[in-house]
Amino acid sequence: MTANNNDIANIFEEIADILTLQGANFYRIRAYRKAAAQLRDMSVDVAEYVEKGQDLSQLPAIGTKLAQKIVEIIQQGRCSALETLREQSPFGLTELLHIPGLGPKRVNALVHVLGVHTQEQLLQAAKDGRVSSVAGLGQKIQANIIHTIESNLKRKTRLSRAIAKQYAEPILAYLKQIQGVEHAVIAGSYRRCKETVGDIDILVTTGNEDSVTHAFINYDQVRDVLSTGPTRSSVILYSGLQVDLRVVPNDCYGAALYYFTGSRSHNIALRLRAKARGLKINEYGVYKDKRHIAGETEESVLAAIDLPWIPPELRENSGEIDAAQQRQLPTLVIRDDIKGDLHSHTTASDGHHSLEQMAEAAKKAGLEYLAITEHSKRLSLVHGLDERRLIEQIDEINQLNSRFKGFTLLKGIEVDILENGELDLSDTVLSKLDLVIGAVHSNFHLSRNKQTERIMRAMDRPHFTMLAHPSGRLLGSREAYDLDMKRIIQHAKQRGCFLELNAQPLRLDLNALHCRMAKSAGVLVSINSDAHQLTDFNNLQYGVDQARRGWLEKADILNTRSLSDLLKLLGHT
Repeated sequence: MTANNNDIANIFEEIADILTLQGANFYRIRAYRKAAAQLRDMSVDVAEYVEKGQDLSQLPAIGTKLAQKIVEIIQQGRCSALETLREQSPFGLTELLHIPGLGPKRVNALVHVLGVHTQEQLLQAAKDGRVSSVAGLGQKIQANIIHTIESNLKRKTRLSRAIAKQYAEPILAYLKQIQGVEHAVIAGSYRRCKETVGDIDILVTTGNEDSVTHAFINYDQVRDVLSTGPTRSSVILYSGLQVDLRVVPNDCYGAALYYFTGSRSHNIALRLRAKARGLKINEYGVYKDKRHIAGETEESVLAAIDLPWIPPELRENSGEIDAAQQRQLPTLVIRDDIKGDLHSHTTASDGHHSLEQMAEAAKKAGLEYLAITEHSKRLSLVHGLDERRLIEQIDEINQLNSRFKGFTLLKGIEVDILENGELDLSDTVLSKLDLVIGAVHSNFHLSRNKQTERIMRAMDRPHFTMLAHPSGRLLGSREAYDLDMKRIIQHAKQRGCFLELNAQPLRLDLNALHCRMAKSAGVLVSINSDAHQLTDFNNLQYGVDQARRGWLEKADILNTRSLSDLLKLLGHT
């Protein structure tokens, strides 16, 4: 099995979990977790570095010993360090570490007192009332354990689209190489660019069904074969991700692609429209009585019911069919429309590269300008900037800009919004910047009204430009804080502020609904990478995909403007 970045990150996380249970050195544990985070953040497969013989220890958070382990995993398909640790730790025990309220001491206590090792065993112990009898645990923690584990067992695992891509694109490339394959495409929620993906649907046309099916079920990442047949096969990868393969005839390709792309509610609405015209639509095509009249392409399917092309990102039955009928579908933003990036970090705070290195990477990514927006002083753990250090960076940026041709670094800050709505730095120093991004990094659990009022007060500060990652969510790990987004957007409109669409794959914040709300209110959105390293500018594509799901056009995006037009919008003449 060929390991990808997420596979290796999972191995390092498991090592860190076992070391945590063993009470190992804090810095050793942190090194594994930082390396796992780095691997997940990389948009380039680390296996490419190994194939080219590049020194992995030069990557952020990857030292010599961790680099050796990565090479071992990629070349041998195993990690001897993890195998040794697994022999020392009962199977399933690390799962318990991720239950809120259970640290290593409590997990070890549960093991020694109750003899539990898995979520299922712990759930039964909690339902029996035995957990609350363990010293240091009580009724409240017992009830939380029951709620958390029951939710975990019911919830279907979903991956961020960026992680799913690490599995979906290689298997697609593998299938495309099989002799006789004519079309091969990923459909489903992945094609609609949804933020998370539950499974992968691949559609293939070929005259050699048996060869394709055989190759699919024997792919080196396949752990289990759920079913196999001439037109449909399903497998589970080692990652736990389910992949379904569907083989269809060429004359049905467009209809099948449309059907399996979804969404379900969009497809139902389309079928009702067809029925009203005396037609029938299914995965095989469009039919008039029993006569097949369309289906080879998606365009032909839509044309048969008097509709133009509807981009996959819009197919959620949220007004797109009516807009298509009226020929009022938006011309969605594309990656080439993005002229600059207004949120990035360097080694001055928690980034991994220098000002000049980030500027060069931004230029290579086709950008004309880049805003440097370090964290402010309140975030001391990431070396946030105080007034003195920020002024020093302003001088550094001015010096670099005097040497650049055709590219500009903008002076900014990602300033903390305090609980009372004040900003973490003085208006005096903020006035020296090109833009000020306000961000919430604490007190996530304020009431809806208090959180909303807090952000609106921050927006009222004279130099506030943009609200970063507005809802604060982290996909799969942190829910959005309770916020009245309608009031926030209305206030942004009144104040002339902008909203960020943070393109980090685990944020993608704004969501699609809030993008549409901003568009309707006339509030511009900035698609920003929040780059902390050179490859992070690749994440802008995920931000564009999210913007497209939110119906955003080039004119709705702040950083599609030229530098001169941008500066005017930022209040600079």
